Amino acid sequence: MGIKVIDCCGLSCPEPVLRVRGALQDPSLEEVQVKVSAAVARDNVSRAAKSLGWQVGVEEADDCFLLTLSRKAK
Repeated sequence: MGIKVIDCCGLSCPEPVLRVRGALQDPSLEEVQVKVSAAVARDNVSRAAKSLGWQVGVEEADDCFLLTLSRKAK
């Protein structure tokens, strides 16, 4: 099971979405953890992941949001 961590803290949209979408296209990844610092980036990354069929979990930590994106079981 492949896991990738992407730190997008301090980046403004659409940069976090672009970085995450690229990772979500990788068929070897089962989970992607994304760190963002803005609520707008959290919402946009979540929306993009859901549109590609991924499950989204969100936690707040250290003035950032940690999103855990997981492939939905087939």
